[in-house]
Amino acid sequence: MRIARWISRTAAALAAAAFAFGGVSHAQGGFSTTATSAIIMDAGTGITLFCENCREPMPPASMSKLMTILLVAEAIEAGRINENTRFRVSENAWRHGAMSDGSHMFLAINSEVRVGDLLRGLSIVSANDACIVLAEGLAGGEAQFVDQMNRRAVELGLTTARFRNATGLPDPDHVISPYDLARLTRMIITRFPAIYRLDAERSFTYNNRTQENRNPLLGLFPGADGVKTGHTNASGYGMVGSAVLNGQRRIIVFNGMPSMAARRSEAERMMRAAFYDFRVTAMYPENATVGEAEVWLGSKKTVPLVTKNAIAIGMANAARGGARAAIVYQGPVPAPISEGQEIAKLVVEGPAFPRREFPLYAGRRVGRANWFARAWTGLGSLGK
Repeated sequence: MRIARWISRTAAALAAAAFAFGGVSHAQGGFSTTATSAIIMDAGTGITLFCENCREPMPPASMSKLMTILLVAEAIEAGRINENTRFRVSENAWRHGAMSDGSHMFLAINSEVRVGDLLRGLSIVSANDACIVLAEGLAGGEAQFVDQMNRRAVELGLTTARFRNATGLPDPDHVISPYDLARLTRMIITRFPAIYRLDAERSFTYNNRTQENRNPLLGLFPGADGVKTGHTNASGYGMVGSAVLNGQRRIIVFNGMPSMAARRSEAERMMRAAFYDFRVTAMYPENATVGEAEVWLGSKKTVPLVTKNAIAIGMANAARGGARAAIVYQGPVPAPISEGQEIAKLVVEGPAFPRREFPLYAGRRVGRANWFARAWTGLGSLGK
């Protein structure tokens, strides 16, 4: 028998708002975008607050340099290199980076450059020459480094990522989704805060050339401190942005804007929406007791239902009312029951958002009832 018990306390708390989850339509929260693809993610929980084609692979341009940054950061963490390690600028890096029409940091051919300076050039001015020098220095060649990028993407579960170079230069097979870019950004912010802080530096000087950070959110939106812009003819103008406001961090990713001005305007509008049109509500912490389930032929009549992980819901402020939460399970649950056994779900649903289910587990072991109790229960059921 399927049993559903509505949780009045939780339902009352949730009824003040509606929810936005990964993959929901942008119409749900009343927010829309002219970008061809976009995501708003809460950095603290990883919850997707807004999604417009956010799971679909797209040409990321320089936004894919975030994977290059991650591999460099992991190499430093592992002790294989440090910021004072020097890499040589090959003719290939010079010709396809410093001498190209794309972003670069004016590296001189055959010069030796500190990893710390290369990271700054990569993070602050999106330098293609820095990417190639780092790729060659770490892996012996850009092609070998790209193999490492793709292997690491698989290990991290970035299922849409397909890298063909270290820079994000145009290639029809070089793609990643906004969702995976947001997840990658969250990893860098969480694991490598010192390296991430480079993204907030407003300018970078190398070889007597000063360049400004290309991130339009810096100085425009309070608390903005990253991350990376991108542009090619195929991708349009896009960016990954992040900011902290009132102790909360949000990440935005969007692509396909027609101009730098449009990117700047949409970046500010989307970041404002990230904080003011959406919110995250914590329902239960980890190891919290949510309710109880009836037990059939057990040494106890009920078993507590607990969470393993914290349960939080992303909410769109524009959608109000109708929220409900229920404990749902097939029951009574037959004994014996092991502690930690999944036996129920917390279901949250409403007219303005899709159904979400969270597993609930037995909070203690419940053995079988003694033979007399089982026999008595059996006799009782025969009389019904």
